[in-house]
Amino acid sequence: MTQGDPGTSPGQSLSTPRAAGLAGIVFAALLAAAIVLARLALPEGGGAAEIAVTSGQRDAVTTAVELVPFAGIAFLWFMGALRSHAGEREDRFVATVFLGSGLVFVACLFGAAAAAGTVLDADQPQEFGRHFSYTLLTTYAMRMAAVFVFATSTIGRKLGIFPKPLAMTGYLAGLVLLVVGSSVPWSELLFPAWAALVSSYILRSGRIRTRGA
Repeated sequence: MTQGDPGTSPGQSLSTPRAAGLAGIVFAALLAAAIVLARLALPEGGGAAEIAVTSGQRDAVTTAVELVPFAGIAFLWFMGALRSHAGEREDRFVATVFLGSGLVFVACLFGAAAAAGTVLDADQPQEFGRHFSYTLLTTYAMRMAAVFVFATSTIGRKLGIFPKPLAMTGYLAGLVLLVVGSSVPWSELLFPAWAALVSSYILRSGRIRTRGA
């Protein structure tokens, strides 16, 4: 949204990009940290089911599980700030896909964190929790993330909020998450990387508008 858009106050046009950018960067940092900790503590495949969880791994999983709720909160704030940044010109169909995929992603993310937390209980079958957590994260959450990336890139391209290279990068990232996300280890880090890239662009464009004002 540009500064001259009707129905937008100067304060809103300058503060909303900053809110979207900061929330996106916080989300990207928290989710990336949680994924790395979970991946290192609970390796998938290669006989991982037979690996006993050590105290250090439990600490890493505990930290990852505790980071996820804050990542989800930051992501919801990121979604709201992006919608406010787009304004009333957004396409209702794409906006519905944007909102729905984002909410389902957060639900899957929380479910994956809850499943990963089962390895902290010695009385629970750790293999099931580990497998369920990875399946929910890589198969379902990341595919919803891919749809969210597609919808956000489409909105940004149609409204001129994103430059064409950034929109194309989003489409490519979404395609990777959608097609190979569940079969390539660590590919889920592509989503927080994309969020950080979008947030950095929004912050930079917001500073440019601030100087112009």
